[in-house]
Amino acid sequence: MGQPRRITDSFPRRLRRRGPGRPPGKLKDKKDKKDKDKVQVKVEDCPRSASQPAPDPALLEMLRHFDLSWEYGPCTGITRLQRWERAQELGLSPPGPIRDALLEHRDNP
Repeated sequence: MGQPRRITDSFPRRLRRRGPGRPPGKLKDKKDKKDKDKVQVKVEDCPRSASQPAPDPALLEMLRHFDLSWEYGPCTGITRLQRWERAQELGLSPPGPIRDALLEHRDNP
């Protein structure tokens, strides 16, 4: 028994040709010029618009608890409001303040 075969053993090796003026080991990259011109903006640097007030920490904690709680069913593929309504239809009695908050802040995901 010899060494185990590798997937690269099945394909022929090809030599890369170097273009004029290109040092060995470096490939020409068209993205370099574009990447230098881009400016990255952090989320913390963006000012909050006037239509979105600062989120209430207690409300965010309540929503996080609702999102992570499996007693109201799975949450993939549906919105929080759809999940709340589905839980209500199934008789799982989801918290009322969650629905009020979701209806109040419809434009803020």
